[in-house]
Amino acid sequence: MATATTEPVRLPPALRLPKMVQAVLFLTALQYRVAPRLSRHYGGPFTINLPVFGKTVVIHDRDLVKDVFSTSFDLIERPTKVLGQAFGPGSTFSLLGKEHSERRKLVLPNFQGRRLKNYEQIVEDEVLRETAKWPEGKEFETLSTMTNLTLNAIMRATFGERADALDELRVVIPPLITLGSLMQRMPPIVRGEYGRWSPGSRLAGYRRRFDAVIDELIAEARADIDALPERGDMLALLLQVRYEDGQPISDRHIADELLTLVAAGHETTASQLAWAVERLRRHPRLLSRLTEEVDAGGSELRQATIYEVQRLRSTIAASLRTTKTKVRLGEWVLPADTNVMVDFQLAHESDVNYTDPETFNPDRFIGTTPPSFRWLPFGGGINRCVGAAFANMEMDITLRTLLREFRFAPTDAPDEGRNFRGVAIAPSKGALAVVYRRPQAKQSDRDSVAVADHSS
Repeated sequence: MATATTEPVRLPPALRLPKMVQAVLFLTALQYRVAPRLSRHYGGPFTINLPVFGKTVVIHDRDLVKDVFSTSFDLIERPTKVLGQAFGPGSTFSLLGKEHSERRKLVLPNFQGRRLKNYEQIVEDEVLRETAKWPEGKEFETLSTMTNLTLNAIMRATFGERADALDELRVVIPPLITLGSLMQRMPPIVRGEYGRWSPGSRLAGYRRRFDAVIDELIAEARADIDALPERGDMLALLLQVRYEDGQPISDRHIADELLTLVAAGHETTASQLAWAVERLRRHPRLLSRLTEEVDAGGSELRQATIYEVQRLRSTIAASLRTTKTKVRLGEWVLPADTNVMVDFQLAHESDVNYTDPETFNPDRFIGTTPPSFRWLPFGGGINRCVGAAFANMEMDITLRTLLREFRFAPTDAPDEGRNFRGVAIAPSKGALAVVYRRPQAKQSDRDSVAVADHSS
């Protein structure tokens, strides 16, 4: 792991271009072409200088990644100035050190075991609802469907089933998430409220509407306190949990946490599902094998496919950490307040980490789990995504249902490019598909629960 040091600063080689040019290269979709070239050019880590973020060391080597994710938060911590500010001071993304660890202990169990199992039917219901009007034999974008079904599923799992509240949140949450994420990449002066139509004022208005709904739902839940133990939604669960000293999470922090859960678990999973469609249509033999497996009630290849889609088409580009003091990281010495960017694409496409890394091959994960510190779609360490198990379950149930209900026509069209949407990276053409409803799909198939075990 990284260690504190008094050695002279020694940074990896730096990209010598104006800061704004570097911003264009690394804060847009261009980074997916630029980062691999720079990594090859420098032969390993390199340093960039970005607006808002400042000096940033880009790494992907397994040992360095392990050191960063394993180092004490006394030396290296996750910066809060981006997502933390977008979601509020009570978000897990805003909390540091002991406060973060304590909150994580309260939130993580709600995405594991029996509670996770309870959300499976919600996901399948939403898949069937959103695909009911899919056209047959006509090319269309699937990303919008994936976005709707993941939003509806995570909202029902998070807020409960009150229809009017969900209707308002469906209107408010998407622009709140997208605008909030984009605003945090801007200089502070741009984020201010400068009149009704300024981005800052619009964002504040969306947040007030969100908080109003959450306040009403919290008050309603507390008015029927005896019913809380019977509910399975995240709002009810967060109202019941207590820290070790017996104190509850404050209402404002609950609102921030709920927004975080929806934002982190909605657009990223939707984009990942869209990438699955984009990849599978270009691999017809794999598509046939997956369909045969679904019909047989299996799940091993489907799970391996999920892992491989996440490897080659991660919806999050990187994970950031910031040094709190001067530290030695491998052969490098980083001063305090230096950002460290763990680049997921570089790690996932490294020929040191994977054999034939640029080939889409789910069979590499058959009978095994992805390797630590080399497979990084959910980040790592104490800041690893708390909703990783939920996202995996949601992808598994969605793909199982889609393959059971539809036949996807293969395509020889060029791969879709990467499009950054403010929160996640999605297929540039929206994951185009042509489908035909499978006549053999029966109600008995729909009632099947032969899926991967999500309870562990």
